[in-house]
This record gives sequence, C-alpha cells and structure tokens, in this order.
Amino acid sequence: MDFDFTEEQESLRDAVRRFVDRDYGDDQRRAILRSGGFSKAAWDGLVGLGLTALAVPEVHGGLGFGPVEAMVVMEELGRGLVLEPYAQAALVAPAVLAHAPAAVQAEWLPRVAAGEALLVLAHQERAARYRLEVCETQATPDHHLSGQKSLVSAGEHADAFLVPARTGQGVALYLVPKEATGVALRGYRLHDGSAAAELSLNNTPATLLVPAEQGLAVLEQAVDIAIAAQAAEAVGVMDRYLALTVDYLNTRKQFGVVIASFQALRHRIADVKMQLELARSMSYFATLKLNEPADARRRALSQAKVQLGQAMRFVGQQCTQLHGGIGVTDEYVGSHYFKRLAVMEMQYGDTLHHLGEVSRRMQDTAGVFA
Repeated sequence: MDFDFTEEQESLRDAVRRFVDRDYGDDQRRAILRSGGFSKAAWDGLVGLGLTALAVPEVHGGLGFGPVEAMVVMEELGRGLVLEPYAQAALVAPAVLAHAPAAVQAEWLPRVAAGEALLVLAHQERAARYRLEVCETQATPDHHLSGQKSLVSAGEHADAFLVPARTGQGVALYLVPKEATGVALRGYRLHDGSAAAELSLNNTPATLLVPAEQGLAVLEQAVDIAIAAQAAEAVGVMDRYLALTVDYLNTRKQFGVVIASFQALRHRIADVKMQLELARSMSYFATLKLNEPADARRRALSQAKVQLGQAMRFVGQQCTQLHGGIGVTDEYVGSHYFKRLAVMEMQYGDTLHHLGEVSRRMQDTAGVFA
C-alpha cells in the first residue's frame, strides 16, 4: 500500500505549518490562554487558509476534500497546539449537515465553508459515560428540546449546536442556534486551556437535521470522524513534544557531557519513538477506515483510540520525566503538550471505554482473527 502523500497534500501541510509557525507561536498561544482559550483572530486565520471549506462539498462552496487531507491538517494543528475547535466545526459539522434536508444544507454549509458560522457538536451528558445511545435530552413532536449537555467545545463562541435528543422513536439530531429561546451557557476552560461550556436547553426551538431512524448512526459517524481527527492531532502533538525532548537532551549537561549520551536515556527515547510510530500507523488506519461500513468503521476507530490512548499517556509521561523539574512548569511549553495529551486521552471515550468496545465487537473471534 502506498502511504506517500500527493504533492497537493504536501502543499496543504506546508501551508498549515507556515500558519502555525507564523501566527500561532508560544507567545500568541499564551495570549489566547489568558483571554479564555479561543481567539477570533486565530480562527479567521484558519478561515483565510480555506481550511473551513476543506470537507464541505463543492456544490456548497467548499473544496470537497477527503479524510486524508483532514488528517494532514490536524497533524500540523497538533504540532502547534492550536486551541480553536477546527475538527468540530470544519470536519464533524459538515458530516452531520450532509444528512440534513436540502434546504438546511443550502442555508448552513456555505456559511460553514466561508467561516461565517461555527457549529459544534453538543452530545455529551453527565450520566452517559461515553455511551452515545444514552441521551436524556428530550425532544417534543414540534421540535422543542429540553436537557443538559456537557463539555461543549468552544460553546460560548459557537453560532449553533448540533444536539442529539430523544424522541419517541429514538435519538434524533437537531440544530440549535445560539440565540434561540431557552439556551443558557456556562463557559469554562479545560485542563489544556481550551474553551468549553455547559449547555442548557429549556423548551428550545430547534431544526430537525436527522430523524430518529438514522440519528444514532449519524452521531456515531460524527464521533468517529472526531476520533480520527484527534488521532492525527495527537500524532502532531507527540511528534513535536518528542522533538522538544531530544533538543533538551542534546543541550542539558551533567558531569560535563550532554545527557543525550547516557545510554539509559537513549533507550527511553527509542521507546517513545516506537510509541509515536505505532500511533502514527493507527492514525492512518483510522483515517482510511472512515468510509468503511459502520461495523468495521466503529471497531477500527475504537482500536485506534486504544492505541492512541496508550501512546499519548506513555509519550507524555516519558517526555515530561526526561525534562526533569522544568517539564512540569507552566513557563515551559513542554508542559502544555503534556496537558493537551492528557485531555485528548479522555475525549470521545477514554482508553478503557474503547478497549471494552473493541472486545465487544470481536467476541466471535476473540481477537485472534480480524
């Protein structure tokens, strides 16, 4: 199988990397953290590159690119620890809207492509424990929603929310504008500094996107897209953190020599590199499986999340320990990479949750045969 990227994909990678290096350095990122974890200027920079149009069909003003291009973008955003919810707004939202009625697509997809509307998924509830079928938010027959959603990415900065809600037939998906009656938001920051919010809905009018017959399947697809995007982002984060660690080992001296010459530390770096490459291969695997049938796709994405979760924890811990005391200080950028890895390991289902999913989906073969 050919894993080489096309010239167009490499050009896309270079463009995103230049943006990160020029406009999203450590000083800019710290300023964004102080201002609440979201920057309209940084978001406009992503819009200016055309990245919000990446996954939107050409008929609606987008570029119509696929999962591999999204993976390339996410790796580079991970290297720069970009806080803005790119995957949610530019990859997940178009995938959900693609199942909406034609009039809704015509209204919202061009705005998503142009960066005029920021839509995020609001699916998590306190009692769900990552189970997508658990949904206590209720929808009336005339499409009014009541319920609570947690950990909504950049909730206070979004223009609308994609909300699963339970009807008499199952879980349907709705679009809720931020200014709709009955919407209440309480913003906060996650451990990595990114913005999130609690979303409360009280008899809030909404637009039906996907009826209950297909709602859960579309929600599962949306979360799988988010997992694949996060896997690519994690590879970028780990790649950059490893490079920072190697630079530190080649600079820090003990007993008159750089500590990179110590065999024990070299072995630990080799183990970190191995975990990074395992994560990279599973990121590719997750991306390539996104267009598979639902059962195969769901199992593959859970397998990827298990491997990525193990790698994120190992690489984060090892690189931080190899830095010594400076590795846990807020002043040093490496600690922010560690925080980001810790948060990502918990999002869209932690490692133990997805290990259970893999086990449940492989009972017929006990994991011996694919």
